[in-house]
Amino acid sequence: MKLSGKVSIVTGAGGGIGRAIAHRFSSEGCAVVIAGPTREKVERVADEITAKGGKAIYTVTDVSNEAQVAEMVQAAVGKLGRLDFLINNAGIAGPTGLVHNLAREDWDRTLDINLTGPFLCAKHSLPHMYEQRSGRIVNITSIAGLRAYAFRSPYCASKWAMIGLTRTLAEEAGRYDITVNAIAPGPVHGPRIEAVIQARASEMQMSYEEMEKQYVEPTALKRMADESDIAATALFLCSEEGRNITGETITVSSGYRLA
Repeated sequence: MKLSGKVSIVTGAGGGIGRAIAHRFSSEGCAVVIAGPTREKVERVADEITAKGGKAIYTVTDVSNEAQVAEMVQAAVGKLGRLDFLINNAGIAGPTGLVHNLAREDWDRTLDINLTGPFLCAKHSLPHMYEQRSGRIVNITSIAGLRAYAFRSPYCASKWAMIGLTRTLAEEAGRYDITVNAIAPGPVHGPRIEAVIQARASEMQMSYEEMEKQYVEPTALKRMADESDIAATALFLCSEEGRNITGETITVSSGYRLA
């Protein structure tokens, strides 16, 4: 039980990678705050964990809303007694299209969730970690934060900026024995990537199958990663084995070529 007695917040935990991380952490003895904007989804994941004998609570949280973020962190500390880990996983795909065709509100919403959200979560979580002089923050960025990503400029910009935030937080928090790292997934099996591929295929007037190849062929292993791969990496970074890794961005991408 690598995380026995610990408490973690996982944002965007109502499905996908966030759900996988929450389940993996629970299996290692961690109490988990399941956070997300849709009550039905986060409540279901919390119920899944408690049905297996784990400890979980849920909060309905839009990470771009500072008041809701503050309530989420207070729920972790107030109901579970402490806060050891913050997994900033909440994110949206944003619009698909050329820059000159994008709406300002779509740009703003993408950065509000993907970048301002992690900032707000860190802002309200770090004081508790500072007080106990320990903690781990893991930001789920993307391979899109390490390369150009045409037709997805808001998403790409938010994920590049998330890496800068990660490095800065690592410098600020290190003196308190707090590590801050990022995981950059490549294409990951699931409904999210399927929707992204379909939108990009439509924009470029290609078939889904043709576009899917553009996400798989650049990988060394010729396959997408699984949600469980991201969860395993987050577990490593939050476990004792990862205690001397900070300010880093770890790609989990089946060897996706960056150039």
